[in-house]
Amino acid sequence: MTKAIKKQALGRGLSALLKDPENDITSVEDKNADKVVGNIIELEISAIEINPFQPRSNFNEESLRELATSIKELGVIQPITVRKLDFNKYQLISGERRLRASTLVGLTTVPAYIRIANDNESLVMALVENIQRHDLDPIEIALSYQRLIDEIQLTQEQMSERVGKKRSTIANYLRLLKLDPIIQTGIRDGFISMGHGRAIINIEDLDIQTDIYQKIVSQNLSVRETETLVKNYHESLQPKVPGKEKPASSFVVEDDKKNTFTDYFGAKVDIKVAGNGKGKITIPFNSEADFNRIIKLING
Repeated sequence: MTKAIKKQALGRGLSALLKDPENDITSVEDKNADKVVGNIIELEISAIEINPFQPRSNFNEESLRELATSIKELGVIQPITVRKLDFNKYQLISGERRLRASTLVGLTTVPAYIRIANDNESLVMALVENIQRHDLDPIEIALSYQRLIDEIQLTQEQMSERVGKKRSTIANYLRLLKLDPIIQTGIRDGFISMGHGRAIINIEDLDIQTDIYQKIVSQNLSVRETETLVKNYHESLQPKVPGKEKPASSFVVEDDKKNTFTDYFGAKVDIKVAGNGKGKITIPFNSEADFNRIIKLING
């Protein structure tokens, strides 16, 4: 208890230091910067603005209320992270759920780590920390990775190093963004899993994607069943390969037997036999007179 009181008092003491215009800290080289940057300080919630780079866009209300109840009873156990913008003005880097929950229970201050960073660094911090620390849904994670690529020009290899994830894992998340927006929403809302999405993404036609998505939801299909459904779809697109005629059975393949028909009808007779022994004999003719000649031979 004594340690907690000392820690809280220290945080409030540093908070007072930050409110002194004569000691305004704008860089890590300023006087007293080492006492502020990287330390836990009690900040007024009114002095903190939401980070526009925040990747999380959906907040479960029930979960937020549960966190608020916990904070009311135990306080904010894990400090939020902010960057200093100006005198007594800060921007959230990570911890928006904790900040929102603290506001819900009427707190006026919140413990925070203070960092000094430019916008790019702030974006990287926000995205990386949220990916690592929060229960983001797969689409939010994918969007975070995409923003690191688009806005910071990080490669997948560089992202792998920053977030501690395999490059293949990052690639799998990014592929989800190729899904139809309806399906992306389904993943975000928990109607289907990332595994379902990874199976559906193998289909390029967005209309077919949504058809399969509807089947998954209506029939409560598993990921394995979805993979089978996708496989069957791809197989249905393959051109039908005409079955090769099996060679004539041994009882007709001999040339002397074929020649018997050819000699009798005076034309090159074609004989085909199926695997079950059934077959057909084709007798060609060149004219009506030739046709009548063959008829006479058949009728004897």
